[in-house]
Amino acid sequence: QVQLVESGGGLVQPGGSLRLSCVVSGSIFRLYRMGWYRQAPGQQRELVADISSGGSTNYADSVKGRFTISRDNAKNTLYLQMNSLKSEDTAVYYCNAPRASPLWVWGQGTQVTVSS
Repeated sequence: QVQLVESGGGLVQPGGSLRLSCVVSGSIFRLYRMGWYRQAPGQQRELVADISSGGSTNYADSVKGRFTISRDNAKNTLYLQMNSLKSEDTAVYYCNAPRASPLWVWGQGTQVTVSS
């Protein structure tokens, strides 16, 4: 069973930056398109960025130009560089494989809080 372990969240001021990491167990990471999701209190989980196994990327309009998704297939690790953070980016961030059916079991996520 695939395990997802997210890290790198924290409290940051508006305009600041954070880099999230997601380590995926097993050898199938490199085969899958991977994505970062977030869920704010009282809201549904949303996909904010994804990256193919070959490195092509997509971003939600709300984060385009501020967030950068990347991956290291040799390390089974997914990254999300978040710059120019806004209060509306406050959420728990998760990783998963958007085209896996069913989605892999969710990890614990990592909390990002943007506040002055």
